[in-house]
Parts: sequence; structure tokens; C-alpha cells
Amino acid sequence: MLQQCIHCGLCLQACPTYTVFGAEMDAPRGRIALMRAASQGRINTKGAFQEHIDLCLACRACETACPSGVRYGFLVEQARLAIDQARPHSRLENFVRWLALRQLMPYTGRLRWLARSLRLYQLSGLQRLVRALDLLPGRLKLMERLLPRLPSHYPDYRRPALAFGQKRGAVAFFHGCLHDAFLGNVNRATIRVLQRNGYEVHFPPQQTCCGAAHQHTGEVELARQLARKNIDAFLDWDYIEKKKGGSPETEKTEIIAIINNAGGCGAALKEYPELLKDDQQYAAKAQQFAAQVMDISEFLAEHLNEPPQGEVRLRATYSDSCHLRHVQQIVRQPRALLAAIPGLELVELAHPEHCCGSAGVYNLVQMEAAQAILEAKMADILQTGAQVVVTTNPGCQFQLINGAQGSETPLHVVHLVELLEQSYRQEQNGNPKE
Repeated sequence: MLQQCIHCGLCLQACPTYTVFGAEMDAPRGRIALMRAASQGRINTKGAFQEHIDLCLACRACETACPSGVRYGFLVEQARLAIDQARPHSRLENFVRWLALRQLMPYTGRLRWLARSLRLYQLSGLQRLVRALDLLPGRLKLMERLLPRLPSHYPDYRRPALAFGQKRGAVAFFHGCLHDAFLGNVNRATIRVLQRNGYEVHFPPQQTCCGAAHQHTGEVELARQLARKNIDAFLDWDYIEKKKGGSPETEKTEIIAIINNAGGCGAALKEYPELLKDDQQYAAKAQQFAAQVMDISEFLAEHLNEPPQGEVRLRATYSDSCHLRHVQQIVRQPRALLAAIPGLELVELAHPEHCCGSAGVYNLVQMEAAQAILEAKMADILQTGAQVVVTTNPGCQFQLINGAQGSETPLHVVHLVELLEQSYRQEQNGNPKE
């Protein structure tokens, strides 16, 4: 696979780290050369190899630009796995990984408890004091700046959310982990927009984290365990409802899609067949599962049965999620949905294909590089004169919230479904019959 690269250089300008640093080794072509050298035993996985591989965002913009179909995402994951296996881990690092990857992310309830605790920190005035006195050290300071305004209420996943008006079908919703806990309002808006378009929304209770963060940090076997659990949760769950008329008889509801609203999570879910290709028990089930997964924008572009009618008079720009754009190849659909909102002025970025610097935990472990990439992104955003930045991924939303705080121009960061929901609310307020 390393031999597929023809060294044409078309990936260079697509790569955020090459754009910022201008070094060949910080571009896909250079990194592939390093991988080839390591595979041939000419260099080890330490030193320059680790430095340049670690600086990669794995945004996979190079895959979109590549004429030879190089699977760079797979290659960089393998390189990082080799680095992780070869280097020693400190006790602190092992503890943090154990806490985040094994004790928090797979458990929605624990993450919600953490988010509620942090909401008290925001409401108590302690956040203003900490920021005013600049009390936190570098990495903790950045983590604190990434916090959105935390939700006061969360969706109730114990029972299906019924369609508004005529029922046109039923979907299952993958609610995610960090997204659910820290951006619960986005999930609430997603559910309501689906309901407004006539869809009954189901929530399989055994679902868990998608496993993307685990895979990116070398915990591949744990990622596979989470994948199997999600596949079972959605494919083996009985979507049963009572028949109308109060009959005690029941019937199985046909689920037409598995909906998610996070570009990174959706990419991980759709790539379960690759993750589980050697698992005889789950390989076929992974294919069946992935075939049903749809991003919310992908689904609504085909099933916008009730186009929004309420005016939202704002100037907005859309910041693509890298994994939505480059992995799922979903580019047109979010823009079409935004264009359908009355009154909304959509201004395109000069470089919509460029990463914001979030990339999972990249902005925490590569702070200086992530900041440089974010500054380039914010400059692109600010030149549009937008009041609102629209995104479709939680990591991007956190990162852009951080960038907006450093901007002199007031800038609000929202998920696509929040603007759709705002339009529906405007329509409802102006239409008493709703």
C-alpha cells in the first residue's frame, strides 16, 4: 500500500500542517516516505519519525486530493500504532487513558455527571473568576476554554420520540458520548428536526461510544469491542410498538436508517467493516450496520419532508467537519440544508477543505500546531463577515468556540441542526395552528 503513492505532490496544498509549516516531512508524501523507510528497517519509530507522524491531524484531506487512491488514513493509523507499541508510557499517561477511554467515554451516565458538575462551575461564577485571574496552567487552560455552554436538560432516551403530524417512518439515533454530555442541545435539536419531518426516533439503550478516539490512540482492540457492542445494540434491538387502537398486539417497527450528527463518529461507524474485517462473527454484521448509518445532513437532504419556513436573518458560514467531508464525502448536503432556511445568508469560506485543528485530542497534545492551524481557520472565517459559524462535529464545535473567544468580532458557533430547529421554532411562533 505504501507503494501506491506516485509522489505527484497534489496532497501538499490540501494538508493543513504543510500549509502552516511548509516542510515536506509534515505533508502526506513526506510522511509516507518515512513510513516506507521504517518498514524497510532504515529508521526506527522514534525521533523524526514519531515527531512528524504525531504532527499529522489525520484529517484525511489528502485522500480527497490523491489521484492514486492512497488510503492514507489507514497508513497513519498503523504508523501510530507502531509508535505507541514501541514507546514507554508514564503512569500518569496510563491513568489518564484508562480514565478517559475506559471509564468515561463508554458510559453516557458518567459523562453527563461530569458535564453537570462543570455546569455548576459555569453557573457559580467560578469560571469567570478562574479566567479573570488566569489560574490554570497551559493544557488545563485550553481544556477549560473548549467548554461550550453546558446543557441544563438532556434528551430522554427511555422511550421513542414520536413523529409530529403524519408519520413517514422510523429511525434509530446514535447519540454519541461526549456529544451527548457536552452538547446535549444539539441532540435535542436533532431529534426535534427528525420529528418535524415525520420520523419516529428510537434510542437503542445498549449503544456506547463509537470507538474513534480509542482507535486513534492505539487502543484498537477496545475500539473493536465498542464496535461489536454498537452493532449488537442496533441490529439486535427489537423496535416494537403497540398497534393503534389500544390493541395489546405488537408489531416490529422498520428502521430505515441509523442517524448520527457527528462527522467523526459517523466516519468511525461507517468504517466498522474495515475495523472488523477479520472477525468472522461480525464482519457481515458490520457491513449491514454500516450500510444503514447516515449523517443527519445526508438523511435530511433526501427526506426534508417539511422544509423550514421560519426566517433566520443571519449571515453564516459553514466549516466542514474533516471526517464528514473527506471520509464520508458529504459536502453538498449540509450546504443545501442551510440554503433551505429562509433569510439565512450563507457565505462560503475561501478554504472550506482545511482543518480547524481539533482532530480528536490533537488540540490538547499538539497545542502549538493546533493553535497555528486554528488561527488560519479563524482568519478564513472572519473574512466572511459571518455572525454564525455552522459545523457538524463536536470536536470542531469545541475548537471553534475556543477560536471565537479570541475574536474581536462577536461570533456564535452552532451545529447545523440548531439553525434548522431555530427556523422551525420561528415558523411555529408565527403560525398559531402548529
